[in-house]
Amino acid sequence: MTREKKHRKTHFDVLTQIHETEYANVKRPIDPKTKKPIEPAHRFEVNIESDSFSQAKYDVFLKYQTTIHHDPVSRWGVPSFKRFLCSGINRKTVRDGSKEQKLGSYHQCYRLDGKLIAVAVLDLLPHGVSSVYLFYDPDFGDFEFGKISALREIALTIEGDYKHYYMGFYIHSCQKMRYKANFEPQYILDPESLTWDLLDDDFKKKLDKHPYVSLSSERASAAAKAVDGDVEMQDTATNDEEKESPDGKMETDPLANEEGMSLFDVHMPGVMTLKELEEQVDLDHWQLLAHGVLVEMIDLVPWDDADIHNPQSIKGIIAELAATLGPKVVENSAVVLF
Repeated sequence: MTREKKHRKTHFDVLTQIHETEYANVKRPIDPKTKKPIEPAHRFEVNIESDSFSQAKYDVFLKYQTTIHHDPVSRWGVPSFKRFLCSGINRKTVRDGSKEQKLGSYHQCYRLDGKLIAVAVLDLLPHGVSSVYLFYDPDFGDFEFGKISALREIALTIEGDYKHYYMGFYIHSCQKMRYKANFEPQYILDPESLTWDLLDDDFKKKLDKHPYVSLSSERASAAAKAVDGDVEMQDTATNDEEKESPDGKMETDPLANEEGMSLFDVHMPGVMTLKELEEQVDLDHWQLLAHGVLVEMIDLVPWDDADIHNPQSIKGIIAELAATLGPKVVENSAVVLF
C-alpha cells in the first residue's frame, strides 16, 4: 500500500475527495499501447448556476415529486415550479479585497454524461450556505444525493468562506432525513429561545421519546424547580412530561402533547403572539369567500361567541391563520375554507 493510500485510509479531506470524481479531476492512466491518457467511461460534472427555469430542471423535478413524494402531476405545473424553486433571493457578487463571494439563490446542478440528474437549491447568504431543497432523477436514487449534496455544500461553504452551513429542516421521525444527523458536530435551533444546541446522542434520545423538544424550556423548568426546592435535578427530558402509572407504564402529561393546543400556547418562532395579532390585525373585517360572495368575519353567526383560544372554533382557526401569515398578507387577502 502506497503512502498516499495509507493517508487516505485514515484521513478524510472533504475538499480533495469531493472534487476528485469530477470529470476534470479524474485521473487518466496512460494506455501502454497508444501511450495516450485513457478517458473515463463517464463524465460527471457539477456546476452552480442561477435559479432560472429550464425544461430539464422541471422534468427532473416533476419526476422526483411524482415518484418519491407521490404527488399528482396536476399538482406541479410550470408556474408552480417557478414560484417554488426559481424565484428566490436576487443574486449579486460582492468583493472583499481579492475575495469574491456569490450571494443570492442558486441551483447547484449535477450532470452525468451531459444529462441533468439532480439539482440542489441553495441560498448563499453573507454568513452561511442554506440548503433549501434537493430533487433528483429517481433512476439515480442509489447515488444517495442527500449525502453527496451535503458534502458538496460543506465544501462550498469552506471554499467560499461562508462560515456556516444550514442543512434545512430536520424531522427526527422522518427516516429520509436521518442522514443529516450523521454530519457532526452540528447544532439544532431551539424553537423557543432561537439558540443553537448540540445535536448529540442525548438530544437524539430525547427526540426518540418526544416529538417536541426545547432544551431552553427544559433548563428553565429545571432551574425553577431547583429554586423552589420541589425536586432534585433530574433528566429534564422527562420532567413534567412523563410519569409512571401504577402498572409500570409511562403515561404522558396531557399538557406535554401539543395536539389540540392553540398555536398561541406553543410560542412558535415567526408566528405572531395573540397580543401582537390583536394590536396589528383587524380580524373582524378580514373577508371570507363563501359561495362566490365576500363577507366579513364579524358577519358570521358564531363569530362573536367563538373563543379565539379554541383552535377548533372558527375564530381560533382564523386567528391562527392570520398569526402565521402576518398583517401585510391579511390586509390584501381573503380566506377560502375547504
